[in-house]
Amino acid sequence: MSLLTRMQDALPGLLSDIGELVCCESPSDDLAAVTRSAEVVARVGGHRLGVAPERIVRDGRTHLRWRFGAGPARVLLLGHHDTVWPIGSLAAHPFTVDGGVLRGPGCFDMKAGLAMIFHAVAALPDRDGVTILVTGDEELGSPSSRTLVEQAAKGCAAALVLEASAPGGALKTERKGVSLYRVRATGRAAHAGLEPERGVNTTIALAEAVLAVAALADPSAGTTVTPTLMTSGTTTNTVPATGEFAVDVRVRTTAEQSRIHTTLLGLERKGTFTSLYVEEGALPNHAAALEVLGGPNRPPLDGASSAALYARAGKLAADLGLPPLTCTAVGGASDGNFTAGVGTPTLDGLGAVGGGAHADDEHVLIAELPGRTALLTALTADLLTAPH
Repeated sequence: MSLLTRMQDALPGLLSDIGELVCCESPSDDLAAVTRSAEVVARVGGHRLGVAPERIVRDGRTHLRWRFGAGPARVLLLGHHDTVWPIGSLAAHPFTVDGGVLRGPGCFDMKAGLAMIFHAVAALPDRDGVTILVTGDEELGSPSSRTLVEQAAKGCAAALVLEASAPGGALKTERKGVSLYRVRATGRAAHAGLEPERGVNTTIALAEAVLAVAALADPSAGTTVTPTLMTSGTTTNTVPATGEFAVDVRVRTTAEQSRIHTTLLGLERKGTFTSLYVEEGALPNHAAALEVLGGPNRPPLDGASSAALYARAGKLAADLGLPPLTCTAVGGASDGNFTAGVGTPTLDGLGAVGGGAHADDEHVLIAELPGRTALLTALTADLLTAPH
């Protein structure tokens, strides 16, 4: 019996496992929910693999790891069980399987991918050298699991990331790097009606800073610099003395990530964002004081990290009788950025085919699941048997 046929026969069990995972809600910011989800993932994975995972708790978040064989790790299969969906989302978006489409909060991003990992590894003739890591805070930027991901990836021949595919089932061979900042301003309060001239207005200072920060973007290089959430002041009749805004940066290269970081820190040193309402000599340079917090969160995953693995996967897909693979570059980041950042060849987007991540129409195309899972098994087995 061919591998693809075996995965087609296993589809009912795969769908059942996805449903069990989806029906345990796991918003990243709810520690109790993430803990409950980890237990469900451990039960589902343990049932398929015949062995329980290690439970690793950091900052109150539970991450799961399976390691097979006594020798060094060769292949890392990577996923996460936290989602962006708040508790109660199942009431409005229940788990359903209908008309060839599976729906439910977090099904596409990325609980279907977790079930695929368990079925793929269970089908391997030899698991020695495989590590499975399922984290519980990826949607937050992996604050407690980043070191786990990097340590698991170091020395591996490959990291295979089961994030959902890009449109049309495309694998993700490039991801932008991410930097996150907060630009904070400190001025001086004053009564907005009686003596606004005595205040140093952080709302105005931040408005000037927002324009300067947004101007750092370089569309020709694929660099986006986006001011996002902003707060300032305390009451409507007070010149605001404090405020800040967040900045989301996406870059294709480490050089661009470094340029943005250096320039933003330079804005802090210059401190040139002034208030229109400031008394002569009230503050040095007549300006609100600026502080820039944050920095690079994830390095870029560049095409060179994925090229050889993508070619390998394409050959195996043809051998399995699957349609030709496609690939794309995406702006969103994943833990694959971390594995590529430590020098491990990385292929991302190997998970479910569908769409609507983080949205009301989140869904998975059922017909694609057997082929994708068979490809994951074949690619993992091929990497395990390749010369060290």
